[in-house]
Amino acid sequence: MTRPCSGVRPLTSFAISDTLCAARKRAAHQPGGVRAVLNMTEIVKCYGPTLVLDGVSLEVKAGEVMALMGENGAGKSTLVKILAGIEPCDSGAIKVSGKTVAIRSPEGARRAGVGYVAQELSVIDSLTVAENVFLGDRSLGILRSPAKLAALAKPYLMRVGLDYVDPLALAEEYSVAERQLIEIARLLSRKCQIAILDEPTAALSETEIVRVKSAVRAIAAEGCAVIYVTHRMPEVFDLTNRVTVLRNGKSFAPLDTPTLSIDALIEVMLGRQLGKMFPPRAANPGAEVLSLSHCLSAGLKSPVSISLRKGEILALAGQVGSGASAVLRVVAGVSPLITGEMRLNGSGYAPRDIGDGIASRVVYCSDDRKRDGIFAVRSVPENLSAPALGAISRFQMLSGGLERAHIRGIASKFGLDERYFNRLAGNLSGGNQQKVALGKWIGLNPRNLLVEEPTRGVDVGARAEIYRHLRQLADDGLSIIFASSDTQEVMGLPDRIATFFHGHLVQIVEAETATAEGLTRDVTRADAAA
Repeated sequence: MTRPCSGVRPLTSFAISDTLCAARKRAAHQPGGVRAVLNMTEIVKCYGPTLVLDGVSLEVKAGEVMALMGENGAGKSTLVKILAGIEPCDSGAIKVSGKTVAIRSPEGARRAGVGYVAQELSVIDSLTVAENVFLGDRSLGILRSPAKLAALAKPYLMRVGLDYVDPLALAEEYSVAERQLIEIARLLSRKCQIAILDEPTAALSETEIVRVKSAVRAIAAEGCAVIYVTHRMPEVFDLTNRVTVLRNGKSFAPLDTPTLSIDALIEVMLGRQLGKMFPPRAANPGAEVLSLSHCLSAGLKSPVSISLRKGEILALAGQVGSGASAVLRVVAGVSPLITGEMRLNGSGYAPRDIGDGIASRVVYCSDDRKRDGIFAVRSVPENLSAPALGAISRFQMLSGGLERAHIRGIASKFGLDERYFNRLAGNLSGGNQQKVALGKWIGLNPRNLLVEEPTRGVDVGARAEIYRHLRQLADDGLSIIFASSDTQEVMGLPDRIATFFHGHLVQIVEAETATAEGLTRDVTRADAAA
């Protein structure tokens, strides 16, 4: 029998500085005495013997953007799924506009005025934009003509900045960011009082994030209570009014965003000081190990010349479709080389597929860990040992002893707790899933590691861990290239930065001399491309 505990606890004494937020402290929209639209109190949820939510409380006011923060596994997604009717709670109460509601299904959540934009896009590519806006809306019936449906959808699309979008066009014709905004338009069409957005910008570039934030501000300005789940610190301080932190399944009293510093917020999330996010850079990388000379492949509009040294971390910075990921894919053997020459350790290198890359000790970790980074329904040990079956087998039979030694070696390199070995990889937090996705390739003892978006969807504590482990691997002689659209990551982790825009390499700079302004200019302005 689970005993509910007090969900809201006062903060301990943190040295909270308002240095970061002083400029926007007075300008921030503060709902103040505005009524609370949502009150969740003493919410308890267990999965078998595991207590996931232990008396959690959450209050959100009309016109407010409330950030819901916490490490991966803190209970954020479980809490919003309960509110959205996807998961039932074991005990606790939910009030909407002062009335107690029983939310037992997504339809029940919609009737209660709750709208939900999940982390995974639910836009159906083969339907029109208008059909996606009203997807699941039974009030429209089945006899609406496409033209009438398009006319009904147009005002909602305009409110999220998609006034140029053709409601009769198929959703597949639009970018990930535009499809994310279509989901928000759907949320508006349901005239909800409470809007939940779970990691709405996780897969977007910095420029695309601006559009989503504008849409969120618009729906809050109309009086909607917004719950915004994110791991991106800049979004919290730029967009939200208050922050509710979950830690180990418990909630803390809401914090006013304008009075917070990043360090203070991280300390509440982790229960300790984080220390430095990024480890020191390499003092003196070794000799050149990889070079691309006038290389062209799918995703590149002009030839690219670039090099990598032993023990170096090189960042490829750019938005989605910039060409940064295309470089990784041609080096890995995922995409064929059209023209140009690649050399690895002084010899010609032209992998026909990813297997050729692995044979040359070049490994590649994609940006979509749920699709091809992990086997979600297999155990952690099975994931970690999958690429190395030959090395841990004897006479074509898997050796339990060799497998245990193999996965323990990986776990020690990436700080993966052995208590997780009996779990399915898909049931781990985002940070631990990423450690598994990276660790399985490190187990092959590669010389070159290629990574797309190394910390996408990973909380701040796990990010710092991953950065530390990557730098340690580089210090031990591994050469690393990563592609990222995260400005903070690109500025803090690598030794050098190559910027990309619309399929063109813009320039290569030393990370120590790079500025955020220069980086943003390179990856967003058409006139920056050669």
